[in-house]
Formats: sequence, C-alpha cells, structure tokens
Amino acid sequence: MARHLLLTGASGTLGRMLAPRLVKRGYQVRLSDINPFPDPVPEGATFVQADLADEGAVQRLVEGTDAIVHLGGISVEKPFRPIIEANILGLTHVFEAARAEKQRIVFASSNHTIGFYERGETLSTKDLVQPDGYYGLSKAYAEMLGRMMFDKHGLESVHMRIGSCLPKPTEARHLSTWLSHDDLERLIIAAVEADKTGHAVVWGVSANSRSWWKEDDAERIGYRPQDNAETFAPLPEEGDAITRRFQGGSFTAQDYTRDDR
Repeated sequence: MARHLLLTGASGTLGRMLAPRLVKRGYQVRLSDINPFPDPVPEGATFVQADLADEGAVQRLVEGTDAIVHLGGISVEKPFRPIIEANILGLTHVFEAARAEKQRIVFASSNHTIGFYERGETLSTKDLVQPDGYYGLSKAYAEMLGRMMFDKHGLESVHMRIGSCLPKPTEARHLSTWLSHDDLERLIIAAVEADKTGHAVVWGVSANSRSWWKEDDAERIGYRPQDNAETFAPLPEEGDAITRRFQGGSFTAQDYTRDDR
C-alpha cells in the first residue's frame, strides 16, 4: 500500500476537499500548490509551496513519496500561453520526476478532452479525442504523454476524465456528467492502491443513469462508483444553443466563431 502521497493543486477546490479525506484514510500527504494553502494544514500532512514550471522544485517535491495525485495546473479555459506553462510544461516536469522516482501518477484529466461530441452520443475512452479548447487539448496531451511514458519506461498512470465534480449537480448536463466528492475519493483510492494499472483512462463520473460515458479502464483498477445524479432530477437546462448541444457544455461556447449557432 502506498503510504506517502504527493497531492499537487492542493489549494484548489478539489485539493482542499481531498486533503483531509486522504489523511483520514491513513496516508501521509505532502500538499503542494503555487498558491498558499488557505486552510489549516491537516495533521498528518505538510505543505510545500512550489511552481510546477520550476523543474528542480518539482523534482524535490516528488522525493520520498510513493505516488502522485496530480491536480495542479489551470482548470479553466485560457489562452494557449498560460496553458502551455502550467498544463504542459509543468505536467511534463511532474511526469519526468515520477519517472526518475518510479512513482505512479493519478492525473486529473477532463471531459473537455471529448467536449465537442454531441450530447447523447455514448463514448468509450477508445474514441478519438475532440477537445473543446486549449484546456481540453492540454489534458489530451497528458493522456498521450502517459501512454508514451508507459510504453517507453513502464511508468504507470491513471487518467481520470473528470466530469462535473461538485457537492451536488445543479443543471441538466450534470445528470450525465456529475462526479460526487465521495466517488472522486473512491476513484483516487482505487487508482493509488491497484496492484497494477498500466496506462489507464477512466471516466471520472458517478454511476449516473444518464451517463454518456461507458467503456473505460475502471474495472482494471477496481473503481466502482456508488452515487447517481438521478437523485437530483429534474434539473434546468443552462446556457446558449452551443452550450446545450455539446458534451463539454460552456467550454465549447467560449470563443466559438462558426456561423452554425
């Protein structure tokens, strides 16, 4: 069992939620973020402020841990330059450090890797990616980097294509994309503790009756979601025609310039 985890992106919404949960699970957790940790650091955890663009700092972060839960980086759509620095350069530093230390990475990928599929289409993780912006493109890069790292170096990684990870769903799209906080915890624990993962891609989604996402590597790592967004139905539709058309929701509508609205 992995005992000492590195959690990057710890000062973000999901990192702050996960930090005390991982400690409660019995892990020693090294928290890290470019921003200070805004909460009291849980007993059993430490915090190291670091910029993922600093290769040396990343190498030091990874020393002495058993596995990496990588949530760090930009989590919204941005122009390509900041995305490159945080989500591609920083990510590559994390993978290279993990390779040097022979540590498994559990990575926060995203549904925005496939955002331009239309709603209602049922997808497998083997379907081609259709990113809905530079953010989604950076997550697709991470999945490909993980594939190369496994094929070339044997580095294991689990890529969680997170849908809408919220305390509860708030709009109709979430009835298909919701990932409860409890199921995210279950997914991370399964990914960390699996005997072998290889290069795995798993839909980061709860057991939603209306899910668009089916076939993945969840069984391989032992992930079994338990929550269902249908408990909260019905919910209202939100956004413009493009937002409502595609699985990526509002990300697809940002800077959308085609004349087929």
